[in-house]
Amino acid sequence: MSEALQANPVLVVDFGAQYAQLIARRVREAKVYSEVVPHTMSVNDMLAREPRAVILSGGPSSVYAEGAPALDVALLEAGVPVMGLCYGFQAMVQALGGTVAHTGRGEYGHTPATVTDTGSTLFDGQPAEQSVWMSHGDSVSQAPEGMRVTARSEGAAVAAFEDDERRLYGVQWHPEVLHSEQGQRVLENFLWKGAGIPADWTPANVVDELVESVRSQIGPGRVLCALSGGVDSSVAAALVQRAVGDQLTCVFVDHGLLREGEAGQVEKDFVAATGVTLIVYDAREQFLTALAGVTDPEQKRKIIGAQFIRCFEQAARDVVGHADADGHPVEFLVQGTLYPDVVESGGGEGAANIKSHHNVGGLPEDLQFTLVEPLRALFKDEVRAVGLELGVPEVIVWRQPFPGPGLAIRIIGAVDAERLDILRRADAIARAELTAAGLDRDIWQCPVVLLADVRSVGVQGDGRTYGHPIVLRPVSSEDAMTADWTRVPYETLARISTRITNEVREVNRVTLDITSKPPGTIEWE
Repeated sequence: MSEALQANPVLVVDFGAQYAQLIARRVREAKVYSEVVPHTMSVNDMLAREPRAVILSGGPSSVYAEGAPALDVALLEAGVPVMGLCYGFQAMVQALGGTVAHTGRGEYGHTPATVTDTGSTLFDGQPAEQSVWMSHGDSVSQAPEGMRVTARSEGAAVAAFEDDERRLYGVQWHPEVLHSEQGQRVLENFLWKGAGIPADWTPANVVDELVESVRSQIGPGRVLCALSGGVDSSVAAALVQRAVGDQLTCVFVDHGLLREGEAGQVEKDFVAATGVTLIVYDAREQFLTALAGVTDPEQKRKIIGAQFIRCFEQAARDVVGHADADGHPVEFLVQGTLYPDVVESGGGEGAANIKSHHNVGGLPEDLQFTLVEPLRALFKDEVRAVGLELGVPEVIVWRQPFPGPGLAIRIIGAVDAERLDILRRADAIARAELTAAGLDRDIWQCPVVLLADVRSVGVQGDGRTYGHPIVLRPVSSEDAMTADWTRVPYETLARISTRITNEVREVNRVTLDITSKPPGTIEWE
C-alpha cells in the first residue's frame, strides 16, 4: 500500500462491534478511504495517523458497566471531526459530561425516528420521519453542553446530536446497516459536509496509487504468482502486471477440478485481456490418480493441497532457476490478501517469507520470497471495481467464490472423471439459468452438489431409472461468515431442474438446500 493511500484515513474505532468492518466498507462506498483500529489504540497513536475523521463504532457493553471501553476526551478535543454510532454515541456523551441512563426502554431492530432539523449537517435533504436500525438498552437522557439535538425516537429523547463548531456528531442507531433507510446518506453527510472530505477514493485513483506502490516495491525484480482463476488472484496478478509487465510470471495449475469453461477463461480470456505471461501445468491425470477411491472430505483436501504444492514447486524451480537477461532472479511472490484478512489476523504488517502452510498452496522452506500484497487495503467489492478498471474480464471479476479443492468437495463420494463430467454439466446448467434470470449479483454463491454415493428411483421416458440426486445450494451473504439461502423464484428453479434431468441423463432428481449458516456451512464438505 502506498503512503498516499495510507495518509489521512478515516479511522473506524472498533468498540467490539459486529459491524466495525461494515462501517469501514460504507465509508469506502462514500469514496473515502478508511481503516479499522482497536479501541485500545491510544489517542496519540490515532492522531499520529493524521486522520481526516474518526468514527466510533457500536459495541456490546453498557458505557457505565465496570470494565466497559472508555473514550478519551482528548480525541474529542483534538479538532478532528468525530462521529459516534450507538455505543460510540453514548461514549461521546459520557466523555463530554452528558448523561446516559438505563431507562428500561430499549429499542431493537426497525425503529421509527423523527428528525427535528432536516436542514442540519447530518440530515440535510432527508425526510423528517425515517426508519432506523436500533440496538440499545441504555439511552441518552441529557445531551452534553453545546450539542444540538437533531433527532429523537420513542425510546430515546436524544437520538442524534450535532456540533458544527467542534465538528462532533452522533446518532443512537446504526446507519451502516441497510435496514437504516437513510443510513448511507447520514454517513456521507458527515464525511462530505461535516468533515469536508473529498470523495476521491475511486477505482481509477486506487489503481494509479497501487500500480505506483507495486512498481516502487518490486523495482527491477521478478515476480511469481499462483493464479487460480478466482477474483482475488486474478486482480492481484493484473495489477502487478500493469505495474511491472513481463517481470511477472503467473503459474496456473490445471488440476481438472474446475467448472466448465473456467480453465479456458484463465488460459485465454485473462491472458488476452491483461497480456500476462502464463505457465500452465496440466496436472489433471496426476490429481485424479491421487484422488482415486478417496471419499473422506478432509483427506481429499489434503491430497489436493499436497499435489498442488508439488506442481507449484516444479513451476517455481523452472522459473526461479533462471534469472532474466539482466541477471534478476525471482524474489517476489504475489498474494491476493484482502483487508478483512488483515483485520481478522490482527493486522500484521511487513514482508514475509512464504512457508509451506501459506494459502498459495505452500512452497519449500528454502525457497524464500518477499510478499507482494497489492490488495491488502481493499474489500471484496473494491477488488471487483479495481479488476474492472484494469480490464479483467467481467466473467472473472464477478465469478462466485469457489473452493480451492474445486469440484472434488462438491462430489459426495469418490472423485473420478465420469462423476466430474456429470457435475460439470449440471453446474453449467444451473449457472446459465441463474444468469439468464438476472440473479448473479443477488446470489453470493450457488454450489451444485452431486450425491455420487446415493441413488434414487426415477422415471424417464417409459423406463425406470436409478440415478444420482443433485443438490442446489444458493446462498446470500456479504462476507461468508454468515449466510442465508437465497429465495430463487420457483420458475427459475423449475427450469434448472427440468434442464438438468433432461440434459444430464445420469441425474434424475434435483433438490434444494434451504439451510442457513449457521447451522450449516455453505459448502457440503
